[in-house]
Amino acid sequence: MRFEGIYTPIVTPYFDDFSCNEDALEKTVEHLIGAGVHGIIVAGSTGEYYAQTEQERIWMMNRCAELIKGRVPMIVGTGAIRTEDSVRFAEAAKAAGADALLIATPPYAYPTGREIALHALAIDRAANLPVMLYNYPGRMSVNMDEETLDRLGRSPNFCAIKESSGDINRVHMLARDYPHIGLSCGMDDQALEFFAWGARSWVCAGSNFAPEAHIALYKACAVEGDFTKGRAIMSAMLPLMSVLEQGGKFVQCIKYGLTLRGIDAGPPRKPLQPLNKDDKRQLAEVIRTMNTTISKIIGEAI
Repeated sequence: MRFEGIYTPIVTPYFDDFSCNEDALEKTVEHLIGAGVHGIIVAGSTGEYYAQTEQERIWMMNRCAELIKGRVPMIVGTGAIRTEDSVRFAEAAKAAGADALLIATPPYAYPTGREIALHALAIDRAANLPVMLYNYPGRMSVNMDEETLDRLGRSPNFCAIKESSGDINRVHMLARDYPHIGLSCGMDDQALEFFAWGARSWVCAGSNFAPEAHIALYKACAVEGDFTKGRAIMSAMLPLMSVLEQGGKFVQCIKYGLTLRGIDAGPPRKPLQPLNKDDKRQLAEVIRTMNTTISKIIGEAI
């Protein structure tokens, strides 16, 4: 499997009692597919998998598969501390009809490179599906180092890596030394650099509410090879990325951004709290300005 394009880690819309808003979930799936995203990721951190029970996560896989109906690939996250739990999620994902898995480093356990590889290989053996690795040391405290990549790169199932370290030198290393593992942007404010170094996909939470802008940057850089246009689009997107990354309100911003599109994504689950009025006003203004600017660049309304 080749990962090409924009992959959206879908939010889980909630009512105020934190039960799933199924109508909003269906609308979100239709909104994303209609906008042209290239795949949907279920049980990413943007989907708040860490705040869900095992039963809720498995229900979400199956419900999203029913809603997507094979129109775009569905990738399912297997994130968990225990390998045994990740294996169960992978098996459930395969049973639900997932096209691929997203495998992250187990958080908190602080495994070595060899241990990360053995964790991922156990999941691979259980499901035998294409895999996008997920390197996010900011949350997991460890990198998928060269030992991990050397061990996993021997298996054809490990075909991409979402790189979210923020270390541009790792982007260089991955592009140069591991060309057989597709490079996927996982650090939004470095998207232009990722595409310049050969990335063919971008896993971007902001595409929940701004798929058109994210697709525009992907098309300019990865499809058209027009990095002058890409720089202009990226410049227009940077203020949004600054707002998303400041103050630990990432999921809240993504959900409110989708609410601004007319789909009530509801509150985040605790311990997170909804945005205040000032945060909402700031986000809405940044999105409006970004969309106006990008529309002028690409010559069509978004």
